Amino acid sequence: MSALPGTTGRRRIYLMRHGHVDYFGPEIRAAGGDPKVVPLTPLGQEQAKAAGQALAHVTLYRAICSGVPRTRQTAEFVLAAQEGNVPPLEVEPDLVEIHGGSFGHVMSRTELAARMAYYFDMAGEPGATMLDGGEVFAEALRRSVASIERLLAEPGWHTMLITAHEGINRLLLGWAATGCSLERALDAVRAFEQDPACINVIDFDMVPAADGSVGTEIQRSLIKSVNVTPYNYVKHGMNMTSLEAIFALEPR
Repeated sequence: MSALPGTTGRRRIYLMRHGHVDYFGPEIRAAGGDPKVVPLTPLGQEQAKAAGQALAHVTLYRAICSGVPRTRQTAEFVLAAQEGNVPPLEVEPDLVEIHGGSFGHVMSRTELAARMAYYFDMAGEPGATMLDGGEVFAEALRRSVASIERLLAEPGWHTMLITAHEGINRLLLGWAATGCSLERALDAVRAFEQDPACINVIDFDMVPAADGSVGTEIQRSLIKSVNVTPYNYVKHGMNMTSLEAIFALEPR
């Protein structure tokens, strides 16, 4: 139960981004611009349902979300499609999105997307933040990685669903791609895309404990797939980056 079948100490995380949302919708305006309250759009719900169908046959021992409406709803749609026993949905607050700062003066949605991309590109610079006055990327990396390490150290599971966010997922993918290195992870962030309701598959080999059970220390990470979108597997027509799509006038 604590290792993938056919392995001695391997665990798998299905890491998802939440489905499509409208960051200019009435809910966020009513909350004074707080992005934590934004729910899935009807398009986002359909994307989450497609991911649920893709994962319906996968036995999930645990299910985690960051706790905000968009990740909770995405996870609930995925769990609703499960063919077997459904694990309870747990909340891991340290996987909430990187806290953004001020955009400053911008003239268009295109400029907003370009500014966001610039800050992600600069994530590896010392003290780099998500927009002016936002959370330091290195600190967001540390809190999200600490959460994953804590979950991997807990017994009794081998397959876990995590629904989180574009920025956090990019940090975690950068970490996994660089041998679980906090020092090198931020330089890899710019290489990853996270489309709405995408699925990433990351395996972790755990160092065996002295008694032969699954240990609590990561031996290596294995990225099995990245940014898979079951509603459009080959990305036909998805020509925008994920950031461009966020600020587009019309959803993809």
